[in-house]
Amino acid sequence: MIPIYKPFMPENLLPELNEIIYSGQLSFGKYGKLFESQLKEFVGCEYLLTINSYNTAMLVLISTLGLVQGDEVIASPVSCLASNQPFAIKGLKVIWADINPKTGTLCPKDVESKITKKTKAIFHNHFCGYVGQIDEINELGKKYGVPTIDDGIEAFGSEYNGKRLGNLGTVATVFSFQTVRLPNTIEGGAIVFNDKKLYDKAILIRDYGIDRTQFRTPDGEINPKCDIKLEGYGGLMSEINSFIGTKQMLNIENLLKLQQKNAEYWLDQLQFNKKIKPLTLTSNSQPNYWVFGTLSENSSQTIKDFKSEGYYATGIHINNNIYSIFKNNIFLKGVNEFRKQFVAIPSGWWVKK
Repeated sequence: MIPIYKPFMPENLLPELNEIIYSGQLSFGKYGKLFESQLKEFVGCEYLLTINSYNTAMLVLISTLGLVQGDEVIASPVSCLASNQPFAIKGLKVIWADINPKTGTLCPKDVESKITKKTKAIFHNHFCGYVGQIDEINELGKKYGVPTIDDGIEAFGSEYNGKRLGNLGTVATVFSFQTVRLPNTIEGGAIVFNDKKLYDKAILIRDYGIDRTQFRTPDGEINPKCDIKLEGYGGLMSEINSFIGTKQMLNIENLLKLQQKNAEYWLDQLQFNKKIKPLTLTSNSQPNYWVFGTLSENSSQTIKDFKSEGYYATGIHINNNIYSIFKNNIFLKGVNEFRKQFVAIPSGWWVKK
């Protein structure tokens, strides 16, 4: 059966990988800096840092923004649990906003209705690589003085108005490079900032709050005059993961083109189907087609039908507001309607027919 996900791994990694393993230089270094440089060029941004996991990237981001226990954040329940679990870790109060049932992304009108004086951030998830209403959500952030964050956990390479996610004017964008994403570093992530002060702060928080330019004396001892002022994490990406990332980036354009081609095939196949419709795209957007999203009158039957034809179809995520960890199992009409209809089918680079 053609899978819904498949990890990509470039060929001929072993000679260089073997050198790294026995080099004695395994922590963030030459390849880490090269990978960040490649990502900056691809996204079209200046302030980007890689992190050793998406979860740590979210925690670094939350700390950099100064969010603390009890602060309220608005988020979509229709996303990967990995997007929302960090809020529980940091003791943030999640205010769920409803979604547009035709797109799977945040409904600006409902987001605005949820904004209060307690709101400290809006996390805008771009569901399965389908870009949400960026202009409208960003405008709400400006109107109410609330930072907006693009959650691109599944949306690396997705575009809006000809620009890639991470270069769209939000305070920050967070990406995942976990096994089934593109690029795939086996485990990893990245944060993009549009402000140098936040970027510089995040650099410290990524590495236990340490300023490495002052941490050691000329003779190599830890400098007692180097103060640690910020909370921090062990978030640096290793040279092995970074190296794999650099090789992935050499293939990224071609892989995304293959996914676009597969999506065009599905659009052609479904154009006259009255029971299954493609997800509606936000105007001027281009998904990365990590999966191809559809809406079906009978999702369970549609999943069975595609599987019988050899395609692993699935609903992918379940709405996170049902989980007791978030203490906010509210009824959301758009979410419920979407969950009943959504079916993802394979459109990744590995799909050959």
